[in-house]
Amino acid sequence: MNAPFSPLTDASAWQAELELRVEARAARSVLAHCRHAGPLRVQKALYPEGDGVCQILILHPPAGIAGGDHLHISLAVGAGAHAQTTTPGAGKWYRSKGPQAFQNIELQVAAGGMLEWLPQEAIVFNQAQADTTTIMTLEEGARMIGWDIVCLGRAASGERFEAGNYRQRLRLQRPDGTPLWQESMHLTGADAAMPSAAGLAGGTVFGTLWLAGIGPDAALLEALRGISIKDGICGVSALPHITLVRAVAHSAETLRQYLEAAWTLARPVVLQRAAVPPRIWRT
Repeated sequence: MNAPFSPLTDASAWQAELELRVEARAARSVLAHCRHAGPLRVQKALYPEGDGVCQILILHPPAGIAGGDHLHISLAVGAGAHAQTTTPGAGKWYRSKGPQAFQNIELQVAAGGMLEWLPQEAIVFNQAQADTTTIMTLEEGARMIGWDIVCLGRAASGERFEAGNYRQRLRLQRPDGTPLWQESMHLTGADAAMPSAAGLAGGTVFGTLWLAGIGPDAALLEALRGISIKDGICGVSALPHITLVRAVAHSAETLRQYLEAAWTLARPVVLQRAAVPPRIWRT
């Protein structure tokens, strides 16, 4: 899980790493290993649902990723353990005068383990140079719910994403590297895909929720397809190893409400637990 960072030429850039492991000990999920370098921290490990679920708040003290920064987060969940991760607030990709910023996330879940990867939205500033990769490795019998929410520009400030780059890669795989699902995208400022009906249809916020480790569930799919989004577009896709819930909207709040509603329906089916929203989402 330890991937070396690329050498940095800008001495002012941050190079940060966070390495976590959650294990099952008796009936308790425990943050058994936590190592950090640079400005990445675990703000708190909480148990709002009792000992069975270890809720981890990941904190990036600089509050945003600037040009030249390299962030690397790795999280392993052991057999029988259940980890839920989120963040205290929205992430930010700051504008850059040229250097690329990178975020690499590696998530591993052992057989019988469960992971919820639920960071709050990422805001991509105009002129940002952002490159993010998330690789999820699930053993047979592992289960995962995760999401990724991206805001292009700062709509509240009237800023649009008119220049810069945003690259994103998502990959779900087996331990031997066999891919179960993967996709990538590359948007440039004022990209033709943003207003296109075949792209973002003019939306400035988009998100994907994935349910991995179980085959399509007919009742759940029907329930998910029954959720509507206000002032946006949404859809549900069922693949052999993963179910995808997608949405495009004009507001982060609208899109979050939609994905939270989907998570609320999916959690009891995928993880056999009623949905208990983290308190940090409302603070």
